[in-house]
Amino acid sequence: MMKPIVLLFLVCLSWQTTQSQQHTWQEAFKILGIAWNKDGTLNRAIQIPMVDPTPYEDSVDPKPPALSQDIYLSPYSKAYVRLYIPLNPPKNKKLPLIVYLHGGDFVLFSASTVIFHNFCNDIASQFPAVVVSVEYRLAPENRLPAAFDDALNAILWLKNQSLGIGGRDPWLEYADFTKTFLLGSSAGANIAYHTALRALDFDLRPLKIKGILLNQAYFGGVRPTQSETRLINDAYVPLYINNVLWSLALPKNLNRDHEFCNPISGGTYLGRVFRLPKVYIKGDYGDPLVDRSVQLAQFLTSCRVPVYYRFNQGGFHGNELQNATAAQELYGDMKWFINDVNGLLEMPEGITTHLHASQ
Repeated sequence: MMKPIVLLFLVCLSWQTTQSQQHTWQEAFKILGIAWNKDGTLNRAIQIPMVDPTPYEDSVDPKPPALSQDIYLSPYSKAYVRLYIPLNPPKNKKLPLIVYLHGGDFVLFSASTVIFHNFCNDIASQFPAVVVSVEYRLAPENRLPAAFDDALNAILWLKNQSLGIGGRDPWLEYADFTKTFLLGSSAGANIAYHTALRALDFDLRPLKIKGILLNQAYFGGVRPTQSETRLINDAYVPLYINNVLWSLALPKNLNRDHEFCNPISGGTYLGRVFRLPKVYIKGDYGDPLVDRSVQLAQFLTSCRVPVYYRFNQGGFHGNELQNATAAQELYGDMKWFINDVNGLLEMPEGITTHLHASQ
């Protein structure tokens, strides 16, 4: 079970003591723990601990819930994935393959950050599943679509692994490549969505993406939604912090109605949406970003994409990383979504195919 932890990347709780409605870039940078270096890169002062992989049961004490290893995808770059398998994977059946994209507002953190490492340990052991956590490049040093490119490259690497091109990592022998799912939280959900759309242009066989799971997806737009206005001074993702983060993540001279930020605004992806597999969307009405997920769910439904939703009362952005009950509810939903291959398993209470209006 995941240990509660304070999510510094969501915005330090010092925000709660700030009463002024006028904010500056300098204030946002201070809260986020970032500063410009002279070469245009960011100095990221706030660091949630990073942890090494645990490739053996005795790598740490107590023993980990799952095994993990880092695999570099190219000798010419720093691109890598962290691969997870259960401690005792079944020998008589293959496991679903989950490609995970971590959160951090496109600007912060890593696949090795402890909260995301623990999350992947949990889903690898509890589902069980083979999990591939993608290390993607961060903005503003590498603005979007760099993160989308890195996620797609990881999927293409997995396709080669499924074909045995250049050999296959022994741990991936446990994976069922025909049951691949993309999973992301916050910014990672945005990356998962765009990567799924981009992947439609490629022949991935025998790998097959069977579904997409979007948890509290990090989307935006020029015009604030009702939830963003209602929760403008939210303790975790206040609107002015969002504005700064999107300015760092998007290509220069593009606004927040670009498709990288606002997936229902139009753009190059619209002709592909109807080809998406089933989608799970989870949001919380205490999260300023929730209306973006509601809008996406409405849009996907209009495109006849099979969509399953859970929109909870209350909550906040990232609550499953601090609240064990919320985490287990999310795990239960995801486990059902991934294992319900033929549509025969009972849907967990609280999931629906009908949309809720903003609360």
